[in-house]
Amino acid sequence: MNLPLLVAQILLLVLGLVGVAAAEPTKALDHGLKALLCLGVTFGVARVRPQVFLKGGVWLWLGSLVLLVLVLFVGVGTEESTGTRRWLDFGPVRFQPSELAKLGLVLQLASFFARRGVYKKLLSATAMILVTTLLILLEPDLGTSVLTFALGIVVMYSAGVRITNIAALLLTLGLLSLPFISVYLERHPYIQERLFGHTEREQVLEQGLDQIGKAHRDLSNGGLWGLGPDAPRFDLFAAHTDLVISSIGFSLGFIGVLTLLFAYWLIVHSSLKIAQQAARVRPLTPSVHGAAVLAVGCMFLIVGQAMINLAVAVGFFPVTGIPLPLVSYGFSSMLVMGAALGIIHSAQREVNRGQARMLQQQAAARQSGPAMAAPAAQQLEEAEQPEEPQESWEEEEWEDREGEEATISLTPRRPISS
Repeated sequence: MNLPLLVAQILLLVLGLVGVAAAEPTKALDHGLKALLCLGVTFGVARVRPQVFLKGGVWLWLGSLVLLVLVLFVGVGTEESTGTRRWLDFGPVRFQPSELAKLGLVLQLASFFARRGVYKKLLSATAMILVTTLLILLEPDLGTSVLTFALGIVVMYSAGVRITNIAALLLTLGLLSLPFISVYLERHPYIQERLFGHTEREQVLEQGLDQIGKAHRDLSNGGLWGLGPDAPRFDLFAAHTDLVISSIGFSLGFIGVLTLLFAYWLIVHSSLKIAQQAARVRPLTPSVHGAAVLAVGCMFLIVGQAMINLAVAVGFFPVTGIPLPLVSYGFSSMLVMGAALGIIHSAQREVNRGQARMLQQQAAARQSGPAMAAPAAQQLEEAEQPEEPQESWEEEEWEDREGEEATISLTPRRPISS
């Protein structure tokens, strides 16, 4: 297990328990049990090799698409958003398919790029991202759909798609979507109300004590060390879900908020370190390449969502309804984020295996003597630029990469000295 990653998860779960206990004491026990379940899911998923996720990614993604279609017909909303269909009601448990769809998209794109490479695969990957995003947009859930689209772009970039190609894609999609934006906003006027209400809140509200204003008040009242979870406070809507950061700031003060940011930084640092290690592995096999893409994608799935939630809490973005990962009260997001962290742990082990194989090959080349040194060096040089992937999964052969080598764009490459 990756120790910094595990420490980050425990910190976030503990902070979430404090925040929920301060906002809704009656739900603290339920949230604590879900936090333990999340930790168990992480340990269970971490024991699975990335090849299993890459092979099953297409089925998880297709299954999530089926659930997204199903929620359009039998889904339910909430008391605050009765005109939306975002949840599947299973009696005592409600599940949000869009949470699973984001993880499924990461697995599918990572599997696609690991098997097929990135050469001339931009349109196919874009189609996968758009299908997932549009189904979420129809619920409607604008915040989650924007996050899903951004998640797909990050995975494409981490897999090795050139930034110039991605920029051209974004420009093209932006121009093509212009005629549909006005139609979408007319059908869902609440989106315009949130946008204009957010930009004009200082003019409309004399004291600024709307939902965001009250969250700011709780954060400022917490001071440096906080007032404790049992201190008297004003009521705040969604203080245990979307705005749980205000409860943490009120209870634990600036130190609590700083600890939360540090935990998310640990997740970013650990995941990018995995990608850096994978970029130095030669040969860069599909399993190592896929593991690195999975690590970066799951990292952004967690931290990207956290950035949006915190931006809403400080007033940069309008209210989106996106929870704070591993902290907010909820079931769907907690389970998916626990699985995402487990996948990062699994990716770390796969990259370590790749490094160990590379070192063994280098040691064998040095020990083979002058007669064998040249052939061994030639084999390593040929392995660095493979025409085909050098490793196959059980019961499945890799497809041709069309002569291009997998790359990881987020990390620089370094030559391997013999």
